[in-house]
Amino acid sequence: MTTKQTIPSDEDLTAFIDGELTAEEAARIEAMVKEDESVAGRLELLARASLPFKQAFAPLLAEAPREKLQAMLAAIPVQESAKSSPAPVFASRRRFLGALAASLVAGIAIDRAVIGIGARFSAKDENSEWRAVIADYVSLYTPESLVGPVPGRDDQAAQLAGLDEKLGLSLSPEAVSLPGIDFKRALLLQYDGKPLAQIAYLDPETGPMALCIVKSDAGGKAPDLESRKGMSVVYWSNATHAFMLIGHAAADRMTAIAEGVRVRVEGFEQTRFL
Repeated sequence: MTTKQTIPSDEDLTAFIDGELTAEEAARIEAMVKEDESVAGRLELLARASLPFKQAFAPLLAEAPREKLQAMLAAIPVQESAKSSPAPVFASRRRFLGALAASLVAGIAIDRAVIGIGARFSAKDENSEWRAVIADYVSLYTPESLVGPVPGRDDQAAQLAGLDEKLGLSLSPEAVSLPGIDFKRALLLQYDGKPLAQIAYLDPETGPMALCIVKSDAGGKAPDLESRKGMSVVYWSNATHAFMLIGHAAADRMTAIAEGVRVRVEGFEQTRFL
């Protein structure tokens, strides 16, 4: 059992994630992760900093107060490690996390390439894990993140078509439409090396909502409900894909909306092969 004196700091854990430790130090932390659930949990949390923040806040990027941001970043103290030579401000995740905090305060976000955490320490329940990561991501959205006009049907179809080849699931604007809720954009992301579709919506009553889809061979599962990050999540799967609808609406309303999407998507797939 580890003690308070031997539990690694967040700086040590992020250095471990980025491969910046010596082999001996890395082995020590890896052993702690296997022995102590609290250390493993903290490592998993820090590793989730790979969310694609730029897509979430793209509408705000053009209006970001760049001069204010640069001044804030310049004010962040930089501590050089005694174990390595001086590096640029964004050379390590430790400095990236500091810059990210300043960026969010200034009203912008910094891009991270993919959604995911290290496979060695990910939860065995794949479907539960991807829902947790998506909830972390969607919790960053505000109504301002999704400002702008609603795309026309042709634009929606074009965005959805961009998902077809990677996802292996043909989606139409009608199949993914939500009653009384505006379609905003469709994005192709990545989770654990797999393509992940996110369709973002703006509900005039409760704010951001998202339908997310990933390939899955876990088998069919009837719709179920859970709460993550203060949001309602309805999730289900078929033989080839896992789905989740996440938003701030009440659980009964989210369940009804998700059921409509499930019936339309599965019905569309069945008729497509007739």
